[in-house]
Amino acid sequence: MASLFTPEQRAAFERDGFVLIRSLFDTEEIALLRGAIETDPQLQASLYDRNDASGKATRMATWNHPGDSVYGLAARSHRVVDTMEEMLGGEVYHYHSKLTAKEPRDGGAWEWHQDYGYWYHNGCVFPTMASVMVALDKTTRENGCLQVIRGSHHAGRVEHGVLPGQQVGADPRRVEEMLKSLELVYAEMEPGDGLFFHANVMHRSDQNRSENRRWTVLFCYNAARNNPYLEHHHPQYTPLDKVDDDAIKSAGIKHADGSDDYFRKNFTNPPELKKVLSTS
Repeated sequence: MASLFTPEQRAAFERDGFVLIRSLFDTEEIALLRGAIETDPQLQASLYDRNDASGKATRMATWNHPGDSVYGLAARSHRVVDTMEEMLGGEVYHYHSKLTAKEPRDGGAWEWHQDYGYWYHNGCVFPTMASVMVALDKTTRENGCLQVIRGSHHAGRVEHGVLPGQQVGADPRRVEEMLKSLELVYAEMEPGDGLFFHANVMHRSDQNRSENRRWTVLFCYNAARNNPYLEHHHPQYTPLDKVDDDAIKSAGIKHADGSDDYFRKNFTNPPELKKVLSTS
């Protein structure tokens, strides 16, 4: 096992629902990840926009299986997967990955939500799921860094519904009550930092109001024992082939394999959700 968690970080994850690990990927590795994502023609062709209520867009790309691209190797690396397995208490598999790209002065906001607010509808019975957000750029309050509510995963799954724009988000009244007693944390990160967070942690981000872009990549995992009972747009249990941590530098700027179904051509939030409850 190559888990990066110290006993203190393990306790913090249980208490807070998230842990920030500085320099999860070093300067050379993050340059390779950034270079591959910026220049992969198949990834660039798969980008789509997700608008916020004001019409500002976050550009995204989503892929289900990690593959052998350099960013796929990062998602399969022992340092990431072993840490996820310690967090979730057993074998995990790659649920999906995504790029979220907020361009300068134009990148959109994300409303409050839990990832399990979506994934519950995919047939995942238990919230034994988590993600790691890796900063490709410096993420700050000004360019729309992730915001998390400390300890919010203890509230369990909150009802989600359709919000103005193109997003699905959490019941605003529930979030309002959480913020009365729980701490709002701005997860500012340097390139290469990784924020590991539980699928029930409430999180959001602001628009990018700065002159600097904010690109992050997220690797999402499900416990193998939590195999979805529905066939959905993300995969059921698929054994994950871990790679050594030096695989990223050995691969260099390696793109996806070019198969037609590597990237999702379109992506929708769960269609069965109704309009979210109002705060009034």
